[in-house]
Amino acid sequence: MKFISPTDGAMNIDRVYDTIRRFIYQEPESRYKLIVGTDSHPRSQDVIFVSAIVIYRVGRGGRFFYHKENDGLNVSMKQRIFYEVSRSLDVASKLTAVFAEDRELTETLDIEIHVDVGEKGPTNEIIREVIGMVVGNGYEALIKPESYAASSVADRYTK
Repeated sequence: MKFISPTDGAMNIDRVYDTIRRFIYQEPESRYKLIVGTDSHPRSQDVIFVSAIVIYRVGRGGRFFYHKENDGLNVSMKQRIFYEVSRSLDVASKLTAVFAEDRELTETLDIEIHVDVGEKGPTNEIIREVIGMVVGNGYEALIKPESYAASSVADRYTK
């Protein structure tokens, strides 16, 4: 899986991890959030999915990385949302596995999954289910308007 950093260009998941680790060790006394979110945009024949990884130094900025993929899926909006959450969970679990090797680093991170659903609009009826998916996998779930990794960062690259 290839990610793009607006700062450093294309990189694999191991290089994303190294970049995040270096970012954290620049200011180890700060608090950090590792955030994953996915957004999608349907087109006539396929769907574009973008998964974003955000490392946020609380109150002091951050960095992000994104993975963009076209998928031949032709599914309903609800199915797309479930697929977005599954993609976010997949990325988070890969990162968690890599971070598990560095216990000190793992203990300093709060991990969140940002889901592109909200109480207003057509996605409100599946909020409980998608939050259940995220929490059931051991992560904190945030929805709109707090889900900026999905609804802002990833959304920017779906067009």
